[in-house]
Amino acid sequence: MTRYDPALSPAQELRANVAVPFERAHAMPKSVYTSPDFAVQERQQIFAKDWLCAGRADGLKEAGDYLTMTIAGEPVIVLRDHDGQLRAMSNVCRHRMSTLLEGRGHVRAIVCPYHAWTYNLDGTLRGAPAMTANEAFCKDKIALPTVRVENWLGWIMVTMNLEAPPPQVALADVEKLVGHLDMGAYVETFRETFRWNTNWKVLAENFMESYHLPVCHSGTIGGTVDLMKMTCPEGTLAFNYHYIVKNDTVPLALAHPKNTTLEGDDRRITWLLAIYPALMITLTPGYFWYLALTPQGPDQVDVLFGGGMSPDWMADPSAPANLAAVKALLDEVNVEDKGCVEKVYRGLVAGMSNPGPLSHLERPNYEFAQYIASKVVPA
Repeated sequence: MTRYDPALSPAQELRANVAVPFERAHAMPKSVYTSPDFAVQERQQIFAKDWLCAGRADGLKEAGDYLTMTIAGEPVIVLRDHDGQLRAMSNVCRHRMSTLLEGRGHVRAIVCPYHAWTYNLDGTLRGAPAMTANEAFCKDKIALPTVRVENWLGWIMVTMNLEAPPPQVALADVEKLVGHLDMGAYVETFRETFRWNTNWKVLAENFMESYHLPVCHSGTIGGTVDLMKMTCPEGTLAFNYHYIVKNDTVPLALAHPKNTTLEGDDRRITWLLAIYPALMITLTPGYFWYLALTPQGPDQVDVLFGGGMSPDWMADPSAPANLAAVKALLDEVNVEDKGCVEKVYRGLVAGMSNPGPLSHLERPNYEFAQYIASKVVPA
């Protein structure tokens, strides 16, 4: 049993936690999940600085298609402009600072709901009613501040950090690992959001290990895996991963029968990629799904949940039935995961709970703890 010095800050506790070799590692200290101060540090030192996922690029097909997100408290618009390029910009009017757009949808121009100041799709100000009497007003000098955005293998990646290396560089090893599956060609068929009552790291860690599958998911996918056939290699500074060689229980997780490019185990391997800090991707030869996480304090997390199919399966005449089947399965899996991760948070705030030793199947969790420890500077 591990004991932590109450005089240490959560960040100091975490650094002590990951200072031991993986073979003697324990779960992260409770304080890094429950401390409001640590949650603020994560927001400032992780979410305000790293690349975050806004969803799939094919979800913004036409000029004027947009989505909104919040990055470390900053409202942001991501849209497709008239040149077909992705743009990201502040979602706050340059007049009296109302937020502009909500949710996702389609616009021909960005119109402030407060005083109808109107912006072009590139963020420049198109017009503002009743401003001619103000001598300081100059329309040509007003525009929504831009935010960095990249299309990385079909994912919309956004950051407030002007100095962050582009995801094509930081995540080059991901493409080396799963480039044969061509993530950018997969088609998103659903996207939804929800909020769960747990810490964002609990949900991230739940994704990172498949140790829980046979029990937590006994009613759905638990029977498709063998604990002794799970492989958890060492990850990198930017992501961790593990993979599972699936049996034939869920045919949609396998390469399409007409696929001639994948051979051997590549036709049945499911990859679980945790892109730091908060993009979790399950990638199979047949379908994919993902979670993009936004913390709401220590005890709640907003979840963007989406997924779809590989081109081979999308082209199958039975695609609608296949899509319905995989979505129904994933909805059941989410219900099971929600129960598990919310129970973990209830345990974290219990007085008698204490973090225990990690299984060899939880190497990704240990590496995630190392990542968090490297980013959050002890107070």
